Amino acid sequence: MSEERDDLAELRAEIDDVGRTAERRFDPGRGALTIAIAVLAVLVSMILPWHGDKTGLDILLGEARAVPKFFSYAVLVAGVLLPALTLATRRWTLAWISALASFAASVSGVLSIWTTQTGTGHQAGIGPGAGLIIAVVAIIVLLAKWLKIAASRAPMR
Repeated sequence: MSEERDDLAELRAEIDDVGRTAERRFDPGRGALTIAIAVLAVLVSMILPWHGDKTGLDILLGEARAVPKFFSYAVLVAGVLLPALTLATRRWTLAWISALASFAASVSGVLSIWTTQTGTGHQAGIGPGAGLIIAVVAIIVLLAKWLKIAASRAPMR
């Protein structure tokens, strides 16, 4: 009789452990495909021109002003590394971190577009390249997806 109680207690503990693990994870569903496409767009944008004839990789390696350079680092972290890590582990905390990082990257991306359009005096700037625009749009798509995933968690009981 006590052996059955021990077995039931072990089973109950195992079920509770599975429940706690499931609470910390999310299922992105079809959103994972959108995230993967946005990450691919970010990677493609790195080889396209961002500012004049400088590509995103050139800017990442140090050939640019401060704001586009910061955005190149932010887009690498929030647009490639964090989504890969978050989709691999499927943790809620990483989904929120990805959403916040995407927000910061999207703000710096919009500022990057603005700074490439401004010049000195009354002269207009060179303007953003196609790669910079694609990167900003991809980061905004990632922001929307991560916010939707992170906010979809049921409230804790």
